[in-house]
Amino acid sequence: MKQAALRNFHLPLPEDLYRTLRDEAVAAKRPATTLARQAIESWLRERKKAAVREAIAAYAAESAGSSADLDPALEAASLELWRPRRRRTR
Repeated sequence: MKQAALRNFHLPLPEDLYRTLRDEAVAAKRPATTLARQAIESWLRERKKAAVREAIAAYAAESAGSSADLDPALEAASLELWRPRRRRTR
């Protein structure tokens, strides 16, 4: 498997954040750069997910009541599936 090229990135950190990162790295027995890289990757993934959610919400708000909105019959059918079922009495 071919590894992607790595680029260096200088990131000055406040002393307390630097110490916390170093302490976590020691506790995890992993390099601080690896923990920092994983934290940044995780944050970027979450930002991407949030952007998609925001775009979907904006589209839904923009489309509400238009011909692109959910079909009323389909919506009613889906609500039937979510309604709690009544128990039959004998």
